[in-house]
Amino acid sequence: METRFNLFENELGSRFAKRFAGAGMLVHESSLPKSTQELVSLRASQINGCGHCIDMHVKEAAAAGESAVRLHLVAAWRESTVFTEAERAALALAEEGTRLADAQQGVSDETWAQVRKHYDDDQTAALVSLVALINAANRLAVITHQRGGSYEAGMFTAALGD
Repeated sequence: METRFNLFENELGSRFAKRFAGAGMLVHESSLPKSTQELVSLRASQINGCGHCIDMHVKEAAAAGESAVRLHLVAAWRESTVFTEAERAALALAEEGTRLADAQQGVSDETWAQVRKHYDDDQTAALVSLVALINAANRLAVITHQRGGSYEAGMFTAALGD
C-alpha cells in the first residue's frame, strides 16, 4: 500500500492539518489525564484500523511511561483488570462514539453516566472532543493511506512548531 496523498505537501491540506492539530492541542492541554487521552486515541484507532494513529499513540503513551501490559490490553479492556473505572468509562465512550453506525442508540445512557461520574465538565468536554478528533484523524490517515511504523515519539508536537 502506497501513500496516496500527503496533506502537508499541499497548501490547503497543510493549512487544514495545522488548524486540526491546533484543536487537538486544546484537548492535549486540558485536565483530562494524558494516559486516558492516549488510551482513548489508541482504542478508536484500533477500531478504525488506522495503523498510522495506532503507531503514534502507542509510541507517545510508551514515551510518557505507559506500561506495555496496559497498551497490549487496550483492545481487550473489558476482559482486563489493569484499567481504572474512570479509564473504563472513557474507553466505553471511545468505542460507542466510534461505532455510531453499529448501534442504534449511539453512546448509551449507562456509559454517559459513568463518564459523568468520573470526569468534571472540562474533562468531559475534552473527552467528547478527543473522540471526535481521533475519529476524524483516523479517517484522514486511512483515506490517504498513511502507514504505521515510522512514527517516533514527539514527531507530531515537533511538526506543529513549523
